[in-house]
Amino acid sequence: MQKPSDEESARAQLRESIIGLGERSIRKSYYPELQQRISELEQANAELLFEIAERKRAEQVRDRLEIQLRQSQKMEAIGALAGGIAHDFNNILSAIIGYAELAQISVNTDCSEERCRVSKDLQGVLQAATRAKNLVKQILTFSRQQTGERKLIEIVSIARDGLKMLRSIIPQTIEMRENFEIEEAMVMADPTQMHQIIMNLGTNAYHAMRETGGLLVVELVQTFLSKNDPKIQSLHLAPGPYVILRISDSGMGMERAVLERIFDPYFTTKDKDSGTGMGLAMVHGIVKNHGGYVSVYSEPGQGSTFQVYLPLSVRKGPEENAEKESEVCGGTERLLLVDDEKAVLEIEQRILQGLGYQVTAMLKPQDALALVEKDPEAFDLLITDMTMPGMNGAQLIQAIRKIRVDMPVILCTGFSELMNEAKASAIGVRQYILKPVTRFEIAMAVRRTLDGQGEC
Repeated sequence: MQKPSDEESARAQLRESIIGLGERSIRKSYYPELQQRISELEQANAELLFEIAERKRAEQVRDRLEIQLRQSQKMEAIGALAGGIAHDFNNILSAIIGYAELAQISVNTDCSEERCRVSKDLQGVLQAATRAKNLVKQILTFSRQQTGERKLIEIVSIARDGLKMLRSIIPQTIEMRENFEIEEAMVMADPTQMHQIIMNLGTNAYHAMRETGGLLVVELVQTFLSKNDPKIQSLHLAPGPYVILRISDSGMGMERAVLERIFDPYFTTKDKDSGTGMGLAMVHGIVKNHGGYVSVYSEPGQGSTFQVYLPLSVRKGPEENAEKESEVCGGTERLLLVDDEKAVLEIEQRILQGLGYQVTAMLKPQDALALVEKDPEAFDLLITDMTMPGMNGAQLIQAIRKIRVDMPVILCTGFSELMNEAKASAIGVRQYILKPVTRFEIAMAVRRTLDGQGEC
């Protein structure tokens, strides 16, 4: 006879045996199906995680695109505003330049000591107006409404002009120094874009020192990169002579993470009201398009230094001096002049009449068209403004060309979204010139249009 404890032990063993048999039976019958189901659930979970990650990435892309769209719309609005300002301001500058040149001619006919002093004062007015003209070009180029024209320029004088502009906007708490190791350096570049580089790097340096003040140093040095120079590979530059524009500040400096993104479009460390993140990206693009390279070195608390490499030209640019511009070509041809700005029309008429031309000036394009309809051979050249009420310059040109197909045309504009040099050429315009136009420029344009050359 078994003891109660033995019976309980036997029952426990039997129960475990029965349970084990059931588990083995279940495992044998359902295990493969269970494993497959687990695998399906794991795959579904992985797909869900991937979808969540993709959605997050899509949301990040959407947010970036929204930011870019807002920036693009802001730039478009700035461009439209710049275009409107440029048109009106260039007409104003046309009057300033024109009247100053006419007054200077009058004064120079009897150049006593006092009158010669007046002539020098008028020359100062013309220089200031030319700077204003170039400033408008900078605004239009920045707003991408005007393409740059590359030519041989003297970069040292460009840099000095840029420093003068910087000094006018940077407070006296920031000391500015220039260290130019070269007196002259010719580069093939767009002067307006070179100004943009200096202004952007200079204002960035100012923002880095705005709260504490500091020192801004602008340097120009010349160097030669041989084909074995390590910089040829690291900076992706061609062998040859270069001028280096170096702009340094004693500001807060930058972390490595910021340096890695410093030239990215729309990346900025400034407040949203202080910058768009496009300045350095634009500098990088300009320098690269000119065959150069821009680098930056910075340490937190140690300031920053930007270096711009620009290919140095061995050729000399055309010398622009007062003697050359004094040799203004004239003629006796009959000119039809059209502009809805009374002051501009009067100035251009007086300038051209002073050069010997027979000038008929009309404020309304419709009246000019009526004159040509009355006598198609009455004029040797049409000079017209672009933006005019009722009929713009392009419409006037096309209407006159239906009457007289060989009419030579000069088209002037302060700024027009509807017209550029290529479109002007397509409608038969021989000379497309931007206001404000100097006496020398309009004289050369007339001779080039009439006889194919601008020399006397």
